[in-house]
Amino acid sequence: MSSPTRVLVLNSGSSSVKYQLLDMRDGSRLAVGLVERIGEQTSRLRHTLVADGGTREQNGPIADHEAALKAVAEELSRDGLGLESPELAAIGHRVVHGGMFFTEPTLIDDSVLTEIERLIPVAPLHNPANLTGIRTAQALRPDLPQVAVFDTAFHTTMPESAARYAIDPKIADRYRIRRYGFHGTSHAYVSRETARLLGKEPAEVNVIVLHLGNGASASAVEGGRCVDTSMGLTPLEGLVMGTRSGDLDPAVIFHLERVGGMSTDEIDTFLNKRSGLFGLCGDNDMREIRRRVDEGDERARLAFDIYIHRLKKYIGAYYAVLGRVDAVAFTAGVGENAAPVREAAVAGLEGLGLAVNPELNAVRGDGARLISPASARVAVAVVPTDEEMEIATQTYALVIGSGNLT
Repeated sequence: MSSPTRVLVLNSGSSSVKYQLLDMRDGSRLAVGLVERIGEQTSRLRHTLVADGGTREQNGPIADHEAALKAVAEELSRDGLGLESPELAAIGHRVVHGGMFFTEPTLIDDSVLTEIERLIPVAPLHNPANLTGIRTAQALRPDLPQVAVFDTAFHTTMPESAARYAIDPKIADRYRIRRYGFHGTSHAYVSRETARLLGKEPAEVNVIVLHLGNGASASAVEGGRCVDTSMGLTPLEGLVMGTRSGDLDPAVIFHLERVGGMSTDEIDTFLNKRSGLFGLCGDNDMREIRRRVDEGDERARLAFDIYIHRLKKYIGAYYAVLGRVDAVAFTAGVGENAAPVREAAVAGLEGLGLAVNPELNAVRGDGARLISPASARVAVAVVPTDEEMEIATQTYALVIGSGNLT
């Protein structure tokens, strides 16, 4: 009997579960889906069988993640792709925070679960949901290898000079305060695909990756290894995002407490959920912001300009960190689809060898592509991210190498 080749990827959020089933023989997707609004009366499960494009939808209350994953298993079984299938090799789980302990994909056992739980204070919104997804999947298939792939792992190669904050190391170590970075699976995938687009090996290429979605982060990747990234202890640091402020003077927090009378929880909510583009202009959808800019809306224009200013600063900073840049790669929802953002981000950086070809930049497409002039010293690329494929690839490689295939 041939070895199983399928991997189920689970991304368990606080009120949602995204999933994909992939066949690692050719990287094809067999089924994809989303369960959202878990715990509400208006829960929805949307499941697509990729082979025929058929989509089924369930609407109605789904009480918790256990019920959600059982519903996912039932939908997969209806297509002959159930969790009981002997073709299923492993389940790969996205875990947001792995701290410094987890530097690579890891087979999950009790000690791994304990460490993920210990990291909840630095990822209170994400790690608990990730843990729930893992434990539920283990209950459904206790015999199957389960693998954790960590958002932070790709960034553990940062030198201490980039990872440390300028505070007492004893205090920092006691409370695990350092720059961890996030979106690591995306940065790993996109930097590697950018090298492929240039016809080179990752070890030969220095890339600035700009992951621009509702959450946004930048990374400096030198020869396939991350040497700096914009997010820090939490995903709040760095670029202007949909609802997060990104970089700001830490004394703003003290000012809001002392002068504004805001509590710690209120400040946390303010900076994470009511700031960024949303705080500046009332919208966090770049499409809507651009529509308003085109109509002459000054609040939207200011929000867009602040967003671009911060983005441009990070491009310049990471150019300095790397010394030599072969490519700047835009990815994620905004990076892949918002041509005005890409154009504005590199405008005025011609002295650094950066430019976009307006015609190429305006073309919409699904694949990786160059949008810089042929004569440009630094390539500018649009590279669609594929975090699920990255998780599946790392999961399958680990279970093959460990001899844990069932």
